Amino acid sequence: MIRINARIELDEREIQEDFVRASGPGGQNVNKVSSAVQLRFDVARSPSLPDAVRARLTALAGRRVTQDGVLVLSADRYRSQRRNRDDALQRLIELIREACEEATPRHATRPTLASRKRRLDSKQRRGETKKLRTVKPGMDS
Repeated sequence: MIRINARIELDEREIQEDFVRASGPGGQNVNKVSSAVQLRFDVARSPSLPDAVRARLTALAGRRVTQDGVLVLSADRYRSQRRNRDDALQRLIELIREACEEATPRHATRPTLASRKRRLDSKQRRGETKKLRTVKPGMDS
């Protein structure tokens, strides 16, 4: 079991890992060893996630979620397959933890009387400046 927080634990069987050849650092080793990891987690069908967290996770992940609701994370930062696995898993955990936090609702506020007055005064001054630029009829320059 992978512990996300006090309420959520993921079963390791819900996560699928595929190993592919990585681009980037590794020299000739890159051509021989499949060190990059593609981690897949089925967000849509996971029994471990509450509906609210599932919706926020799908929104947070954006393009990394397929149309079928599968979250795909790729990790090829390191030369070692083990470190790439750990990196991908850690990124998944962080993403789910971020989705667990509910956004605080915004409370509508009104502008203060002084700020409204300042705004109207600046509009008045700007209008006066523009009015001085106009050419009045009968005045040839």
